[in-house]
Amino acid sequence: MKLLHLDSSILGQNSASRPLSAAIVARWQNAVPGLQVRHRDLAAQPLPHLGAGSLAGSDPAEAAEAERVMQEFLEADVVVIGAPMYNFSVPSTLKAWIDRVAVAGRTFRYTEHGPQGLAGGKLVIIASTRGGFHQGGTTDFQEPYLRQVFGFLGITDIEFVRAEGLAMSPQQRQDAMAAAHASIRTPLARAA
Repeated sequence: MKLLHLDSSILGQNSASRPLSAAIVARWQNAVPGLQVRHRDLAAQPLPHLGAGSLAGSDPAEAAEAERVMQEFLEADVVVIGAPMYNFSVPSTLKAWIDRVAVAGRTFRYTEHGPQGLAGGKLVIIASTRGGFHQGGTTDFQEPYLRQVFGFLGITDIEFVRAEGLAMSPQQRQDAMAAAHASIRTPLARAA
């Protein structure tokens, strides 16, 4: 079984999403013998944003990296994403990664009945962290966007592990992180 672990927070040691995504991955490593984990840090090694050269494949090095990113995603059974909310949505580095895996003919296709996802059968777990309270509100473009894009790719098994209100007070941050860690599901039933 293969797990792809993505981090996108720019905050390094001050990040809330990084320890949360790491805890999810650790839970899987402890529960699934032989689990292969590939980690990609989108902040430390960002992918270039999608441009005309990217789409045309005119840069061989960029095309090769895009193919590596695609293969990591396609081969993964589980994808764990550390996704802090930046300005009501996802970090641009995470969007750049999504642009590399949302590719017509590879992870989705258009049919006479509409789009069809080709990347189903995966579990995506998103470690979502937010400074304020946004869940279910009109300022949450992060979770609906991620559900939409992965659903478009054919992935319907999506879980969110959320920590909200992190910037409200030190106590709220501590309580929210503790609650988020406590909500991490055990992977045993899924891995069997």
